[in-house]
Amino acid sequence: MLQQSRPAGEFKAGMRAIFPLIVAVLPIGLVFGAVSATKGLSPLETTLMSALVFAGGSQFVAMDIWTHPASWIGAGFAALLVNVRHLLMSASIGTKMQSFPGIKRYIAMLFLADEIWAMAEFRAGATWLTPAWYAGVVTPFYLTWVGSSLAGALLGAFLGDPAVIGLDFAFPAVFIVLVMGFWKGPETGAVLAASGIAAVAVHQFVPGVWHIAAGALAGLVMAFWKGRAWEQAA
Repeated sequence: MLQQSRPAGEFKAGMRAIFPLIVAVLPIGLVFGAVSATKGLSPLETTLMSALVFAGGSQFVAMDIWTHPASWIGAGFAALLVNVRHLLMSASIGTKMQSFPGIKRYIAMLFLADEIWAMAEFRAGATWLTPAWYAGVVTPFYLTWVGSSLAGALLGAFLGDPAVIGLDFAFPAVFIVLVMGFWKGPETGAVLAASGIAAVAVHQFVPGVWHIAAGALAGLVMAFWKGRAWEQAA
């Protein structure tokens, strides 16, 4: 009985852990749906995009450069740049998925988002990361993202420009909360500063979304340099 109830308990624990971020991602999904409506996407197209892509950052970027007819190469390349950080995220969390048998580990990676990755890293740092707990985190988060995107698309005509009522700040607010969760002192500040300076500098002088990749690369280089310095000093 204990073996049967354990996965259910883990699933519920995952749902409880992700709940605050579900509250946070709800307005972001509404904003995305409203933005997609202003770009001419139907509620069905918006819902399918959220369900199949499931990557808020790249979806917003795609909407930013959306034209009729859509430039699939441009949108795909922009999404690749935005999501290149997933290489590092999946490599990191993949080493902590020893209890994920076979193909389940790769299926889990398909649902990796910034918020889910952060929660999984926190969990792995405290205790065992299990498939049931991960499913408990992913399921409500995924359904909320898709459902709120649909609601935003349906309400788009009534919401108008999300920036006018301040809903556009929901997206960066979530990332600020996630970053603060990883704060470990001045070393974290150095990584954030390097990433932010590089992203702002590239954004000023290079068109497109290269600033995202530049920020990720600068943060990675700073983290590597700080790590080597710490090892030599130890």
